[in-house]
Amino acid sequence: MKRLRNTLAAGAAVAGLVGGHSAYAAGTLAGTLIQNTANATFSSGTSTSTIQSNTVTVKVDQLIGVAVTPLTTTPVTIGSAPAVLIYQVTNTGNGSDTFNLTGAPTVSGNAFNATLQTVAIDTNGNGVYDPGVDTVITNGAASQTLAPDASIKVFLLAASPTTATDAQTSQVRLTAVSVIGSGTPGTLFAGKGTAGVDAVVGASGGTANALASLIASLAGVTLTKSAVVADPYGGTNPVPGALVTYTIVAHVAGSGTAASLTVTDAFPVGTTYQANSLTLGGTGLTDTADSDAGTASATGITVTLGSVAGGTADKTIAFKVKIN
Repeated sequence: MKRLRNTLAAGAAVAGLVGGHSAYAAGTLAGTLIQNTANATFSSGTSTSTIQSNTVTVKVDQLIGVAVTPLTTTPVTIGSAPAVLIYQVTNTGNGSDTFNLTGAPTVSGNAFNATLQTVAIDTNGNGVYDPGVDTVITNGAASQTLAPDASIKVFLLAASPTTATDAQTSQVRLTAVSVIGSGTPGTLFAGKGTAGVDAVVGASGGTANALASLIASLAGVTLTKSAVVADPYGGTNPVPGALVTYTIVAHVAGSGTAASLTVTDAFPVGTTYQANSLTLGGTGLTDTADSDAGTASATGITVTLGSVAGGTADKTIAFKVKIN
């Protein structure tokens, strides 16, 4: 009987590997009774007789199988906000099964290793991560029970480490392992299958994994400050009464965005700010806090630039002080 069971399992595994489509739910459902009775007809003298053999019944074992497919097919940008990677986990066996789901951001060849924040299952099936709706599970915990050929979408939320630099790439792996068991194809788990049938590890080994990619999208900011002096006598000497025009150039590099970018500068000791001299890109800003980007207080200036994408035009700020 054991030889027959292994032959059936091996046959089902082969059947799942041939054909023009994916090796999903392999063959006859686990627990199905396959019955067969032989017949013989013969003549003896002037009569013809028909006889039957005993009926042989074989209960189909459960073949364990799983497939993991990345639904994120192009690198997802990762920067100040976590990236969401999407995978599909499919029960390719012939019986109901559950699978332990493990996300791993440390993959050989990564330029950086992201920080895994969340593992979640797509509860409403819309393919979009919905906080508070989709089911968050502990990394390595089991999925819900999946019928043969049933699939779920799994989200891995990954955050960028501080060591990542712009345009670096990384991969994150999702692994699914049958709760019934895994190992070398043909391994038997007695009585562990659907309705108490035996379970046999199929071609997948009871485990599967897939990789999805990340690309760092970060921004770097540099400030360059210069000063031009105009003295009361038409020269450029920094004497009392001379005007000093300070210019600050904010440059944003990289493919990401510098969010909430704010530039501040304190007035130098021994100088007096010249009212309403503050400009942004050559356009005057009021000194008071209002709808424009700048303010000037008794101690210094503040200019709020907001979100600035890398590679956009530099932001130039200028203001004047008089040497006391």
